[in-house]
Amino acid sequence: MRCMGKSKRRLTMALAVSGLSGLLHLAAMMAGPQPDIPDFARVRSDYQASEAVLLDRHGEVLHELRVDPRARRLEWVRLSDISPCLTRTVLFAEDRAFYRHRGVDLKAVAGALLRKGRPRGASTISMQVVPLLDRRLKPHGPRRSWPEKFRQIRAARALEKAWSKPQILEAYLNLVTFRGELQGLRAASRGILGKEPSGINDREALVLAALIPEPQAPLRRTVARAKALGASLGIACGDGELMTLVRNTVGHPYRVRPGVALAPHVARMLLSQNRRRVVSTLDKGLQAFVSETLARQVAALNARNVHDGAALVVDNQRGDILAYAGNTGAGASAPLVDGIRAPRQAGSTLKPLLYELALEREVLTAASILDDSALQIPTPTGLYIPEDYDQTYAGEVSVRTALASSLNIPAVRTLQLIGLDGFVERLRATGFSGIRKEADYYGYSLALGSVDVSLLDLVGAYRVLANHGVCSPLSFLPDQGHATQTRVMDERAVFIISAVLSDRDARAHTFGLENYLATRFWTAVKTGTSKDMRDNWCIGYSERFTVGVWVGNFSGEPMWNVSGVSGAAPVWLEIMNHLHRDLSSAPPRPPKGLIRKAVRFAGSIEPARTEWFLEGTEPPGIIRLNDRHAAPRITYPPHGAVISFDPGIPRANQNMAFEADPARGDYIWALNGREIGSRTPCLWRVQPGEYTLSLLDGDRQTLATVQFAVR
Repeated sequence: MRCMGKSKRRLTMALAVSGLSGLLHLAAMMAGPQPDIPDFARVRSDYQASEAVLLDRHGEVLHELRVDPRARRLEWVRLSDISPCLTRTVLFAEDRAFYRHRGVDLKAVAGALLRKGRPRGASTISMQVVPLLDRRLKPHGPRRSWPEKFRQIRAARALEKAWSKPQILEAYLNLVTFRGELQGLRAASRGILGKEPSGINDREALVLAALIPEPQAPLRRTVARAKALGASLGIACGDGELMTLVRNTVGHPYRVRPGVALAPHVARMLLSQNRRRVVSTLDKGLQAFVSETLARQVAALNARNVHDGAALVVDNQRGDILAYAGNTGAGASAPLVDGIRAPRQAGSTLKPLLYELALEREVLTAASILDDSALQIPTPTGLYIPEDYDQTYAGEVSVRTALASSLNIPAVRTLQLIGLDGFVERLRATGFSGIRKEADYYGYSLALGSVDVSLLDLVGAYRVLANHGVCSPLSFLPDQGHATQTRVMDERAVFIISAVLSDRDARAHTFGLENYLATRFWTAVKTGTSKDMRDNWCIGYSERFTVGVWVGNFSGEPMWNVSGVSGAAPVWLEIMNHLHRDLSSAPPRPPKGLIRKAVRFAGSIEPARTEWFLEGTEPPGIIRLNDRHAAPRITYPPHGAVISFDPGIPRANQNMAFEADPARGDYIWALNGREIGSRTPCLWRVQPGEYTLSLLDGDRQTLATVQFAVR
C-alpha cells in the first residue's frame, strides 16, 4: 500500500509538472516579445556603492565615505572572492536545483501548488534576481498575482538565456538585501560579521543565508532557520552556540567600518553623490605616516593636558596638499573637528611676516638693534604691557636674534615702526582671509599673534616665504597645481628672513643649539605658543616642502608646561626627516639686490658677523640702537583715544603731553593743522573737541598722524 501511495504521488507530481510546463509555455506565447534583459557587464558597471572613494595621487584608495543615505551597498564582490561555504549554503537554502533548471524549478512550483494553491517557496534565484534588475517586476501587493508571477517566470527564463549561472549567482549575492539597509554580501559581511566575504565560515554562512527570506526576522526565528539549514547540510551546531553567534552579530547595531579611512576631513570636502571617485593630491603613505606620528606625540603629551593636534604637508612648487591630518583620529577629544581649518591664536608664528615687511620697507635690517626692555603702550582702553615668554629682558638685541629667538617686546616695537594698518593689509594679502580690515580691533598684541588664524592659512603663508614671496592657492586636486601666482613680498627681504629662520646660532638665546628645530638638511622654521599656553605651533619649510603642526585642545583648555620645542616641534622634525630621508634640501640662492657685509656692534652687543642687507640699507659703520628706524611715530595719544577731564583738578591746570618715538628735538607738532610746538614731549592745555594731531619734519612733511577727542 505504501508503494502504491508513493507511485500515486509521483504520478500526480509528473502530471502537475507536465501541465504546468504547458501552461507556462502558453502564457509565454500570449505575453508577446521577450523581456529586455540588461547585459551582465553593464549591470556590474552601473552598480553604485553607497560609499564614495577618495584616491591618492598614485590611484590608491585613501578613504571610503558613505554618500548615499538610502541604502548601504559596498563595492561589488566577485564570485571568486566569496567563501565557498557561503555560496553552498545560500544555494541549498534558496535554490537547490539552481544548476539544473533554466530559470524555473517546475518541481518546486508544482509542489507548492499541490500543497495549498499559492506558490510559496518556489522562486528560484533567477526569479529573485529579475525584480532586482527591473522594478516593474516587483509585486504590487504583499503577494504576487498570477499575471505578475508569470511575468517574473518569463523574465527569469530570458535571464537564463542571456547570462551564465555564475553571473546570475554573483549578481544575486550583490543585489539581495540581508538585514535592514544592508544590500549585497559585502555590506552584510562587513556590517554584521566585521569581515570580508572571503573569510566567512560555515556557521556565519548559516546566519547570513537564514536572513535572506526574512531580513527583519526576530533573532529566535533566525536561529531556528539557521539550525535547520545546518542540520540539512550536516553542520553540527547547537541552539546555544547559534544564539550566541546571532546575538553577537545580528543582535547588535551594525557598523560598516570603512576598508580604508585615512583622510576623513578631505573625503567629506571632496566626495558626494555626484563625485563618487576623486583622485586627490594626497600621498597615502605620507598621510598614514603623518597621522600616526601626530597621534603618537599627542598621546605622549596627554599627561601635560594635551589631547588634540593637526598636521599639514604641502608641496612648495605646485601647492599640492600631500598630507592632511585634521586631528588624531579615534583618540581626539572631538574626532569630527578639523584642526587644520579651526581658527586658533597664532602666537609667535606671525613674527617672520612682520619682520619681512619691516625689511622690505627698509625700516629695519637684520643687523638693526632693538630694545628688549620693559614697554608700556597707551591704548584707548588702558596700557598694553607686553612681556617676553620667559618674563626676562635681553636688553639690546639685533633683529636676527630677536626673530630667531622669538623675543616678544622687539616684535611689538617693530609693529610700532611699520604700523598696524600696514601689517594687517600684508596679512590679508598673504592669504589670512579671516583677519578683519580694522587694524585697531587687534592693537599691538597683533605682533604676538593675538589674532585667530588656521593652520591652513599659516602653512600657506610660510609657503609664500618658501617660494621667495610668491603666493598661490593650495589645492587638493592635481589639475589645479598651476593656479594664478601673485608676488606679495620682496624676494630680497624673504631671503633674509629664511636665512634667519634657518640660523641655529641665532635661535640659541631661547632654544639652545640642539633642539627639535635643528635638521641635518636646510630648513627654516618657527614655533609659536598662544596666551595661557592654549595653542602650540611649529611651521617650517625646506627647499621642497612646507610642514605645519598644531597641538593643544579643541576645547581651548590650556596645556601644562608645553613649549614650542616640546609640543609641536617633535612632530614637525619627524615629518621633515621622513620627507627628506632620500632627498636633500639646499638653501635658497641670494637674489639680485642683496649685499653681504661684515658688521660690528657698538658696545659688543653681539659678536661681529657677516650679514645680508638690501642694497642701500647696509650700515656705514658700527651699528647702534635706533639705526635704520626710519618711521617716526606718535606714541601718545594713541589713535582713537577719548580723553576726559579730571574733575578733581582745575581745568586750567590740565595739560597733555604729546610724545613721539624716536624722541628727537627736530619735529614740529601740528594740531588740526596749526603748529603748536617743536619739543618732544610737547605740552598742550586740554580743550574739549575733536582733534587731528600731526608730526612734521623740518620741511613740513607729515611723518605721522593720529586722531583723538576730548570730552
